[in-house]
Amino acid sequence: MYYSAMTLISDESFWQHISNQLQSEIPSARFDAWIRALAAHYSNHKLTIQVPNRFFIDGLKSGYGQRITEIAAQLASAPVVVCYEVDSSLANLATEASVQKNTSTTPSLVDGFIDPRFTFDNFVVGSGNEFCHAASRAVADNPGEIYNPLYLYGGVGLGKTHLINAVANALITRDNIKIAYRTGERFTNELIQAIRNGTSEQFRNQYRQVDVLIIDDIQFIAGKEKTQEEFFHTFNALYEVKKQIILTSDRSPRELTNLMERLRSRFNWGLVADIQAPDLETRLAILSSKAELAGVNLDADVAHLLAARITNNVRELEGALTRLTAHSTLTGRIINLDFARHVLRDLLHEEIRAISIEDIQKKVASYFNLNIREMSSSKRSKNIAYPRQVAMYATKELTSMSLPEIGRNFGGRDHTTVLHAVRKIKKMRDESDDFNEEINRILNLLKQ
Repeated sequence: MYYSAMTLISDESFWQHISNQLQSEIPSARFDAWIRALAAHYSNHKLTIQVPNRFFIDGLKSGYGQRITEIAAQLASAPVVVCYEVDSSLANLATEASVQKNTSTTPSLVDGFIDPRFTFDNFVVGSGNEFCHAASRAVADNPGEIYNPLYLYGGVGLGKTHLINAVANALITRDNIKIAYRTGERFTNELIQAIRNGTSEQFRNQYRQVDVLIIDDIQFIAGKEKTQEEFFHTFNALYEVKKQIILTSDRSPRELTNLMERLRSRFNWGLVADIQAPDLETRLAILSSKAELAGVNLDADVAHLLAARITNNVRELEGALTRLTAHSTLTGRIINLDFARHVLRDLLHEEIRAISIEDIQKKVASYFNLNIREMSSSKRSKNIAYPRQVAMYATKELTSMSLPEIGRNFGGRDHTTVLHAVRKIKKMRDESDDFNEEINRILNLLKQ
């Protein structure tokens, strides 16, 4: 739909026209979850959209903010300022908007909050997650036919939630598919409420009539006998008719204590896949992707600092980028190494505090088959000088020590010697992929 400069739209109907246009452009399930129940008012080229919480703002802006701004400008024939404000009375907006208008107990197309920001297209694949990514893709292509159940496990912030949302976002573009998305905690709380209200039968129907059941953090039900019993029967009912079940956890099924053995067995019926911490290259790729989405020109040295220091949690890596961007925007300062080290001093210190210069010297010496005393010796032969330079470079990368401090710990060398070593190793990394790969191996070894 195109709005000409002659189109007359009243302030009262301004948002309705935007809503109608969006409804014609996006899948109905996403429209129901994100747009249908929103309230908004327009006046003097300013559109204020009311949302249930801050988290909802992030998802709405990321998924549809730009398009809303474009449509508003077409309607007004001039730029429109789009603002968002939280209305706590709309706390259940996302869930209520997805429920069908009739009173049938049949579940809606999408029952639960699916984040439109998490798709396969913006998931950065690396060696630690490529298997889980491929398995999730396969499930999205053939739900109920392959890898059922799909059980993804791993530490916090490694991408499990991204992947299961990506599966859901891929599936909701299809017709006549019903998805229920829950956390283990919410599933438990709903069951408790159903027992209390005498609506257990309705609770069972809600879950046993879906095509895809996704439970994030299934470990939450461990030790809760009644919840496990109910989930066991729900699992059986769905599995028998080839409905897809997707589960995530922080541990493998065998590591879940206080879990019914018959549930543990069923979790292993399909595919159990371990998502691991990303390697340095993947962390750099993630930062590059997030910076590009945020419109931030991230210096390569800063990116490498963050990727080298924040190693175990992608969510924390993204949070570091957000902090840098916010501080830069508010202060007007350029994001360089000094700025990053200042803004993130607490976070970087937490990541590096367990790595000492003695550990670095010992491990680098062992890697190159040297005696650790040779790291601080006056010998300058190539077979000793090169490992020493690598150790100096690693110390600069992985600790907060200054150049003079590093020099003193390598036989009382001057800070210019350390600077020369750091620059030399960095230059060699930039010029040789093989050398860069070797340094990455050493850095990863030092972090273990």
